[in-house]
Amino acid sequence: MAGTPGAEVPPPETAGPPARRLRGVPRQRYRTARSGEPGADARDTGTLAFVESPVQLLNVLEWAHTAQATGLTVVVLSPHDPMTRGQLRRMAELARDEGHTVRWEEARGGPTAPVRTIGGLTPLLRRARRVVIGDPFSRYVQLLLSLARARDLVVVDDGTATMEFISQLARGEQLVRWHRNGSGRGARDLLFAPFSATARRRLTPAPEGGRRTVGLFSSMPVEAPPGVEVTTNEFAWTRGRFGPPRLTRAADIVGTSLVETGVVDCERYLAAVSALARTHGATRYFAHRKESTEKLRQLVNETGLEVVRPDLPLELIARRGPIGRLIVSFPSTVVHTLPLALLGTEVKVAVCDIDPEWLTANASPRAQGFLDGVTGTARDVQRLPFTQRMAAG
Repeated sequence: MAGTPGAEVPPPETAGPPARRLRGVPRQRYRTARSGEPGADARDTGTLAFVESPVQLLNVLEWAHTAQATGLTVVVLSPHDPMTRGQLRRMAELARDEGHTVRWEEARGGPTAPVRTIGGLTPLLRRARRVVIGDPFSRYVQLLLSLARARDLVVVDDGTATMEFISQLARGEQLVRWHRNGSGRGARDLLFAPFSATARRRLTPAPEGGRRTVGLFSSMPVEAPPGVEVTTNEFAWTRGRFGPPRLTRAADIVGTSLVETGVVDCERYLAAVSALARTHGATRYFAHRKESTEKLRQLVNETGLEVVRPDLPLELIARRGPIGRLIVSFPSTVVHTLPLALLGTEVKVAVCDIDPEWLTANASPRAQGFLDGVTGTARDVQRLPFTQRMAAG
């Protein structure tokens, strides 16, 4: 199975000096805004950002570029997954090149890690005037929010989950991930309920005239509740830093972790990928960082596709190239973000609907509606409804 070298295992973990630069990417000179210039008020280090995935860190960089905010302190709450860790390390290099401070926390490195992490971050939380988060559903982030004194909160995209977050916030509901099945009233849920409730209150806009502000930086089609200031993420930083890409003649398929999250049946998914590859002449399959090695091996055997494990978020991989003139995806974040990142190129993005028969018995009752919403609200993409004729080849 082909893959990007070094993506499986994160680079050596070091603290202090910046990591090496990405090959082929020029170092960006860090310039502090002078008084009276745009961004001068944002030059201090009073902004603290928490990220747990490469996409969240990418969107923090996009937000900083748009807001002209410099000198952020970005805290990486490191996960266990080696693919995610590898991509986060590479994104951390880019963040440092932009002049930001990156603090890597082994937040899940054993039973005492949460206590050490929270204890070490508490002074930063007390001093920060603005907190930027990438995953409002994260229990870790919700706990940290309960300790923060910042009056300004900003939520950046964590993919399509942002759409569900805004919907739940507007309805005043408990924050629960869309693919999660169950009541959310287990022992751990009940234990954590006070922190979750506090976080939800912090993320709810203050009444008019209040001193607390809540902002959303998103490329997703959302209708934010009153009081939430929405700024559109147009991927201006990505387009300015990378590309334009060299285009190949073949199509590329973007993988999804819907099988791993228990939403879609594995055999149905593999059959759909095989049909899409035949129909559109695809040769490469860009694996999602959470896809299992076993499933990908089976995919190679059944489809003959070259599996690529990206070492950066796909928006950056596509912008750097080479990339296919057609990118085929299932309902996911990239059907919203890739058209923006590839604006001005000849690349077309297509999305294949999820057939209701692909869903597992354990899929959340909300799954089909949410996935249909992801596809139906995507702009500048081609719709590919899955048909039995396509499945038959």
